[in-house]
Amino acid sequence: MSIMRCVRSLAILFLLPLALLAQDKNSSSRREWRAATTAELQAVLPVRAPVDKERIETEMRSATGVINSRGQVIAAVVLITAGYAANGKYSYYLLAQSPLRLGTSIDLPAGAYAVGWTRAADGLQVHVYEAETGIERGTAIAHPLSPPLPVVSVKLWPPADRSFLQIGRFALPYTVGE
Repeated sequence: MSIMRCVRSLAILFLLPLALLAQDKNSSSRREWRAATTAELQAVLPVRAPVDKERIETEMRSATGVINSRGQVIAAVVLITAGYAANGKYSYYLLAQSPLRLGTSIDLPAGAYAVGWTRAADGLQVHVYEAETGIERGTAIAHPLSPPLPVVSVKLWPPADRSFLQIGRFALPYTVGE
């Protein structure tokens, strides 16, 4: 009987770390992303974003984003569209240096995107377009935050904290690819 206990104990000692490592693999990619600093955001976001054949000013004080241990940034900033053809269609410039999924249906490769929204019965209908061409990549619903957080123009939360893009008082979940 004691030999069986010894064998079980040894099996647990060797298999438990492997099981924990496999379980932690998903969460490790979530933990490696952190909030980007102002300097990191200024280094990657344009002062004038190329959107639909125009170069639209960005409001850098609204810049938000996350960065991983490899230096890849996912960031968003408010577009100042007054006086441009994009007025009313786009609200934000989104830069993804890593593949990204917004909501459950918008898969985006690394690249630059323009984001707009319209009101919907259950939240905001968020529209994502390729920034330079204006080609729509998809739509998703951002739902009201629960519990409510302070209202902001735009905020990209680190995956380990909340894993969503906050637009005003609405949230659109996201996941980052490898």
